[in-house]
Amino acid sequence: MAEQLGFNGISLNSLDGVSDRDFALELLSALSIMMMHLSRFSEEICLWCSWEFRFVTLADRFSTGSSIMPQKKNPDITELVRGKTGRVYGDLMTLLTAMKALPLAYNKDMQEDKEALFDAIDTAELSLSVLTPMLRTATFHPANMKKAAAAGFINATDCADYMVCKGVPFRDAYGVVGKLVKYCIDRGVTLEELPLAEYRQFSLVFDVDVYEAIDLLTCVSQRNIPGGPAPEAVQATIEATRVRLG
Repeated sequence: MAEQLGFNGISLNSLDGVSDRDFALELLSALSIMMMHLSRFSEEICLWCSWEFRFVTLADRFSTGSSIMPQKKNPDITELVRGKTGRVYGDLMTLLTAMKALPLAYNKDMQEDKEALFDAIDTAELSLSVLTPMLRTATFHPANMKKAAAAGFINATDCADYMVCKGVPFRDAYGVVGKLVKYCIDRGVTLEELPLAEYRQFSLVFDVDVYEAIDLLTCVSQRNIPGGPAPEAVQATIEATRVRLG
């Protein structure tokens, strides 16, 4: 295809690979995107390890103590991966910058591709090699997760959907559930803890089956769509990913 391209009759044979580093740039781009996802995941783990969340506890060999606070357990691995993401971004920008003003022929500037490319590969490989065993040895705390989910009223939409199934227009159900949530917040309770009699103060369509409709497991299971949080959807995603990875 390079022979078919030209400008004023000059063939751009330099596009055949001798004068470009597209293969290296594409790899660096893919590694940068991967590191971005690893960084976002690492941020989640950092938050989940905090005392405010307490969703997960990392094994001792993947965390360290504080030099002054004996009770502290730092998620060093995820903090380092989060930080090293910028390093891989820098490797990509290094090569892009080296290539941006070169004429369409081989130039000695291209020798600068090695350091950036090898550094990005080593950094990404190291990040994966430590995150994998860290996750395998981590202890997750579902009870804390469920408690936080209930406190966040993430089942409010399901409560509105429940009313819709009873024949209430969504715009009206939306308003009723909004008042219900405020009522619960003022009293320090969740939707699951609110007595049926108090539900019925807001609408007579509420019955005992509302508790099943707003149960967190029901809320998750009903979202059985590709990419959704239902157990079946999650398992399907895992299996599809395993097939892609070979």
